[in-house]
Parts: sequence; structure tokens; C-alpha cells
Amino acid sequence: VATVLGSGPTKTSVELFNGVQVDLRVVADGSFGAALLYFTGSKEHNVALRQLALDRGWHLNEYGLVEGGEPGRDRRGGKLLAGQDEAEIYRALGLAYIEPELREGTGEVEAAAAGRLPRLIKASDVRGDLHLHTTWSDGKQSLSEMMAACTALGYDYMAVTDHSGSLVVQGGLTEEKLARQHQELVALTKDAEPGDISVLRGMEVDILKNGTLDLSDEWLERLDIVLVSVHSYFELGRSDQTARVVKALSHSAVNVFAHPTGRLIGRRDPIELDFDKVFAACAANGVAVEHNASPNRLDLSDVQLRAAVAAGLKVIINTDAHSTLGLATMPLGVSQARRAWLTTADVVNTWPLAEVRAFLDKSR
Repeated sequence: VATVLGSGPTKTSVELFNGVQVDLRVVADGSFGAALLYFTGSKEHNVALRQLALDRGWHLNEYGLVEGGEPGRDRRGGKLLAGQDEAEIYRALGLAYIEPELREGTGEVEAAAAGRLPRLIKASDVRGDLHLHTTWSDGKQSLSEMMAACTALGYDYMAVTDHSGSLVVQGGLTEEKLARQHQELVALTKDAEPGDISVLRGMEVDILKNGTLDLSDEWLERLDIVLVSVHSYFELGRSDQTARVVKALSHSAVNVFAHPTGRLIGRRDPIELDFDKVFAACAANGVAVEHNASPNRLDLSDVQLRAAVAAGLKVIINTDAHSTLGLATMPLGVSQARRAWLTTADVVNTWPLAEVRAFLDKSR
């Protein structure tokens, strides 16, 4: 704490040394759920709940759901109908419990009233990470170390997807280097036993300026999974950028469009894309979109993920890890996927390996 901005028996506000303001509120036990619901929002969600209460002649605020009582925020003298926890407030309003990530005022109240809320994906549903890098390109850890880390996380499978050759600064793999990586992978897995992690041979292939891919068709066909992404010419206009990406997505070997907007939060703006056309190209060619769980990216956004699923696409949540520590960001991606209403049916890497392979099968 750098500065105490104000302090009293029920509220204290402070400013931290990093400039963030923190407000502490103290409420009675019977109001804890109501306060939690009220102060964590969103505003749009809270307004919808308060209107439901008013429709019944009740009042909902940070003190609870109250019937009657004197005018004022605490409705003194009224009957407390619910307030100790969030779930009982939703029940009293005739709603199924709404998970915090859905509370955005985008149809969740209506879905809860109709019993149509989805069973959201959980971090424990994820069976593998299909986008990670090793010391073969710009990763910090070796292939064997990344395999061990994914095994420790309990994953059934993983994909090694180092950069393609055009990314020289990132140590991108030439075809000769890719062949040597596959030799190492064969050596590491030749004594694999049932239950050991399965490793898919992949690559994050750069989309070149003209929309072609930075790897020969011969090698693209050899891979188990092909991710494509934009790492250059971020400044292209919307029309040219969209045409470039759509051309790449139309290649029969492509499985996943990785970190689609190319944004780096606070450092680089998203590229200009017509996502209606991009999602249509993905749908036409059986390409999944990635949700990149790296805290530097969180790409796609929750709004874009919902639009992708509405367009009929599947999603893969990946960490894009460049180290074993990077693998730990998967829960961030899952949280964003939950905001997008995603279920296991929407997310490929919650499926068993056989189903993942079937989805990636280039002959389908």
C-alpha cells in the first residue's frame, strides 16, 4: 500500500505502489453473496438481475434480495429473501446459477431462465497442448523437456510446432532441420509404452505476403498438424490482409489458424481482417481457429470466439509455450473460452486422441 485514500468501518480504499486502487468492503455474513455479485458485475448483468427483482416487487443490491422495507439502499425492515451466497439469489429469481465468466449481459439471463446455459469447459477437460516450441527454433527447453512437462501435466498428447524457415531470427526450421527434428522425435518415442504421451509432428508455418505457405507441399503432407499464422506485413490493409489469410487457409494441408489477429497486448495492435470472410474460409476448409492462451496474446477475444463457433468452427486452446513455464498459461485460455460460452464439444483438444487425429486427417 502506497496511500490510504479513505478508511471506515465498512469500506477502505487504498492505492498500491503500482498505481492500482483497491477497495475493501466489509458486509454481514448474510449479505456476502449479494455484495460479491454486485461488486464483480458486470453492470449490464446486474441491471438485468435488478429488473427481475423489481418485476416481482423486490429490491436487489449489495445488501441482498429484499422484499418490502423502508426506502434506502439497505431496505431496513424488509424481509431478506437471499443474500448469503450468489446461488441462492439466482434461485430466488427463478434462474439457474450463472457462472461468473458469463455475466456480461449477452443473453445469459434469458438462457438461465430457459434452462439453456451451456456446461462450460473446465481446465481439467484439456487433454493436450497442440502449439508449443522447443530449442529447435526459439524455445527455451528441449523437445524431451517439453515432453516431460506435458506428461507431468497429465496430458494424453501434445504437438511440437516449431517455426518455419522464414523466421530466421526465431531460428525457423529448414526442411533439412525439420527432418532432423523428426529423427530426434523417433528416438525419443521408440520405447514408448501404452499410456505414454503421444507427440504429434507439427509446425507453425508462416503465411507469406502473397498468401502462400513457408513450407513445401511435400513436407506439409508429412505433418500430423499444420498451424498457420501471420508474423510479417502486419501493416497490410484489411482487403489485402484478408485475401492473404484466406488464400493460406484454403490450402488443403492446413489444420489450424494460430493467434489469428496477431495482437500483442499493449505492444502491437491486431491486424486488419474481415472475420466474416476468414471464418467462412475456415469453415469451408475444415480449419480450426486457435485461442492462444499466452497472456501476451489472448487471441482470439471472447467475442470473436463466440462468432467463430456460431460460424460452425471448432476451437483449439493452446499455450504457444516457448518454455515449460509457458505451459502453465492454459487456464487463462480456458477462462477466456468460458467467457465465450465454449463447451468441450467446441474445443478439439478436450477430445480423445483418436478424435483429434480424425479431425486433423487431411483426407477427410
